[in-house]
Amino acid sequence: MELAFIPSPSRGVLYLGPVPLRGYAFCIIIGVFVAVWLGNKRWIARGGRAGTVADIAVWAVPFGLVGGRLYHVITDYELYFSEGRDWVDAFKIWEGGLGIWGAIALGAVGAWIGCRRRGIPLPAYADAIAPGIAFAQAIGRWGNWFNQELYGKPTDLPWALEITSSSDGRVPGTYHPTFLYESLWCVGVAFLVIWADRRFRLGHGRAFALYVAAYCTGRAWIEYMRVDDAHHILGLRLNVWTAILVFLLAVTYLVMSSKKRPGREDVVEPGASASGDDADGGGTSDETGTDEAAAGKDDRIADEAEADADRNEAGSGKKT
Repeated sequence: MELAFIPSPSRGVLYLGPVPLRGYAFCIIIGVFVAVWLGNKRWIARGGRAGTVADIAVWAVPFGLVGGRLYHVITDYELYFSEGRDWVDAFKIWEGGLGIWGAIALGAVGAWIGCRRRGIPLPAYADAIAPGIAFAQAIGRWGNWFNQELYGKPTDLPWALEITSSSDGRVPGTYHPTFLYESLWCVGVAFLVIWADRRFRLGHGRAFALYVAAYCTGRAWIEYMRVDDAHHILGLRLNVWTAILVFLLAVTYLVMSSKKRPGREDVVEPGASASGDDADGGGTSDETGTDEAAAGKDDRIADEAEADADRNEAGSGKKT
């Protein structure tokens, strides 16, 4: 008999009258708001305008949701298009099923469109929102808890997850809470990126690449623990191979970018006045420089006026 475990919710949806509040969707929405909020603060600190991150997110978020769903449906097509399945379920995103790989890939396309419309470099934008994306993933993973899905191997550890549902092939019992492992890992990744960005002044997309590499490292071993059905290649789950490939690409970008374009962008948003606080809390604002120049000009005018007064006084003395 287990002495302790993490209970699963009895249902993943609550109703306010006729309006359903689904736990999975609620977690996704909260995650998006956190990502935009933190991204906005980091963007302003880098010298951008307030509101720019949200404006671009209007493009990135819908693209990301579509990409995440497409990746899931394509890699798990048998859940929707095999015999006895209803293909309409492929559109029921609230029931779970978003692949982070597709969400990031297509979300980047949406962000590129938004950045291009504003004349902003995509790598700079990606660096600003990287930690926020990690926090959003940490929050979003709790949607799997509401749906009783994506758990790991059976265990009797005190923090085991209790599965009570028997639908879709589930077997009630206690399992490794892989949703919790990944949520905690994403929180750690977010703080790692924030620290590294301040310590090494990462720019030109390197903060985002660090986030990708760090996330893939954790996703690989967490994915290995899961017991839900998945396609295998050479004995490894498809998502493990994806994590390995994306990790290598991210590390390669980190190395090549640091050699080709060291340092951080001087200007991230044309026409925006810097806030004076870059990502590590340093710097001087444009307004401060303008005020100092104006003060210097006023001092010079005062000095000239005083000199003129002295000359006039001397001239008056000669006439007397």
